[in-house]
Amino acid sequence: MKKGLIFVLFALVSIVSYSQISWNAKVGMNMSNFTGDMDTDMKIGFNVGVGMEYQFSDMWSIQPSLMISQKGGKYDEDGETVKFNPMYLEIPVMAAARFAIADNQNIVVKAGPYFGFGIAGKYKAGGEKIDFFKSNSGMNSIDYNAISGQLAILKEKQQILCQRDNPKFDLFKEFGVNE
Repeated sequence: MKKGLIFVLFALVSIVSYSQISWNAKVGMNMSNFTGDMDTDMKIGFNVGVGMEYQFSDMWSIQPSLMISQKGGKYDEDGETVKFNPMYLEIPVMAAARFAIADNQNIVVKAGPYFGFGIAGKYKAGGEKIDFFKSNSGMNSIDYNAISGQLAILKEKQQILCQRDNPKFDLFKEFGVNE
């Protein structure tokens, strides 16, 4: 038992001694809509937050983040416009693989789950503003799904990111968890 515990301790120390942790600020634009019973037009929003990258090797890392994200949509029916403006606190946790394509130029492919918690927002219908996450609004304040992205890193600091939530992927259904 002691030998196993010592082995695990040395293994963790060796992983931690190799790993590199870096922090970054994240600011961006997103485009969102609602689908299902009512398909809405796309709405442009923002996201801002802080992220960390824990690098296990030159190729593999994990990238957890804490983001505030504005989502929403717009729906027109019979001349009446309904606008949805929820804001979420999101926690994406992505595994990333980094591929060097040239000196100081990399392509990073990443994927993983995210969990979101509704923190604010309103929807406007016919001049009336209603709290988006109020108990009688019918909206769920918990959001979860899979997320994937591709990142091009040019000259170490310049980054171009294309990332998307995967609305057709049901994270809990895929792993056999009943809600």
